[in-house]
Amino acid sequence: MNVAKYIDHTILKANATQDEIIKICEEAKTYSFASVCVNQYYTKLVREQLLGTDVKVCTVVGFPLGAVSAEVKAFETLQAIEAGADEIDMVINIGALKDKKYDDVLTDIEGVVKAAKGAIVKVILETCLLTEEEKVKACELSVAAGADFVKTSTGFSTGGATISDILLMRKTVGSVVGVKASGAVRDYDTAMAVIEAGATRIGASAGIAIVNNQKNKEEGIY
Repeated sequence: MNVAKYIDHTILKANATQDEIIKICEEAKTYSFASVCVNQYYTKLVREQLLGTDVKVCTVVGFPLGAVSAEVKAFETLQAIEAGADEIDMVINIGALKDKKYDDVLTDIEGVVKAAKGAIVKVILETCLLTEEEKVKACELSVAAGADFVKTSTGFSTGGATISDILLMRKTVGSVVGVKASGAVRDYDTAMAVIEAGATRIGASAGIAIVNNQKNKEEGIY
């Protein structure tokens, strides 16, 4: 298995500089990661850096809290697509979900899906803040809204991906919608565990460590 193709090579820290973004893009080209995932400001730069490669451009929307209006998320998405994004990772309206304002949550996701104009949309649930019932409902709403993936975490809250969450999300969305494990996936063994649980994409800043750990294991070093 080529685990690199599962990985969105990610840099979302607030103090990321242009040089760091360019470095991440070079790494993504070297290792053939699935995408480079950045904050929206750097979308155009990443598109320029990845031109002529099969590495996708992934941009976050409503990040990291998900608490802006649906209209703002749709506008962010439009700008990201115009700047060259292939994939959008949006944060769900967590408070609205917990208040059982399901129509608002559905509208929120649908607006991003529409604005994405056919680009891949991944819905970040922030599972560490949700009950089991809320995780299931968030997955159901994401599917109903036409999203392509559900994603565990932003990596900026109280926890990241867990095997139990991946299993629950996969069971809920079925085989058609993707599941992205994000946060706390830092080595090859963990990457394999979430893939075996049903993840079809991994968000990680430790992509190189994951791939190198795989190579070391294949060579019998561990």
